[in-house]
Amino acid sequence: MTSDTTQTDSVAETTENEKLRELVTRARAVLWDFDGPICRLFAGHSSELVATGLVRWLEGRGLHGLLTESERESLDPHVVLRAVDRRHPGSDLVEELEAHLTQEELRAAASAWPTPYADPLIRTWVTLGPRLAIATNNSPLVVRAYLESRGLTDCFAPHVYGRTQDLHHLKPDPHCLNRALSATGAAPGEALMIGDTPSDHEASLRAGVPFLGYARNARKEKLLREAGATVVVGSLEPVLRILRGQA
Repeated sequence: MTSDTTQTDSVAETTENEKLRELVTRARAVLWDFDGPICRLFAGHSSELVATGLVRWLEGRGLHGLLTESERESLDPHVVLRAVDRRHPGSDLVEELEAHLTQEELRAAASAWPTPYADPLIRTWVTLGPRLAIATNNSPLVVRAYLESRGLTDCFAPHVYGRTQDLHHLKPDPHCLNRALSATGAAPGEALMIGDTPSDHEASLRAGVPFLGYARNARKEKLLREAGATVVVGSLEPVLRILRGQA
């Protein structure tokens, strides 16, 4: 690595740090994705096994042909749920499948891992004035159960906006972000969305909300960068340091 390369990398890092500080300090409302930035919901209860379970649940009802091969092999519960909803929107089948997924998420919440620095960051941020909300594709029942277990309910209540029976409103549709903005009284440009997936980023773009990417590993960072996220952190610690006036 040449000195010019080192200098270029240093300038880029400084620029991104300045952008991070601006995002954090100007936010009057902070909209959080749940699974990722706040916790690893499926840390102790594999999402891949949940997706496989949903596929088997469908197969047990003679509905094997309802999913394409790629959908069956996606290992993402929301891919399975969306696929069924596209083919049978608003049906009893979708309602049953969504309820089944909610029960699996509730089981997962009991063994979820808190994202490092998330709890103190949430508690610090709420004391400084900005309103906090959660905008997620997970069930709001699951979010509330987790928040209660961590003593964080009062930091967000009543602003938890999650999956509803209208599955076409799942992110990247900005519906849950717009609900959060309306309820908190924040203009899109005054808010900040913290998310860890390209669908979070797309939803924030469509809602007009500035975006901060959280990536716990290089793969997630690559996906966010490729989706167009310009400010991505691998830890929430720098955000906490900014709020505490330490950076």
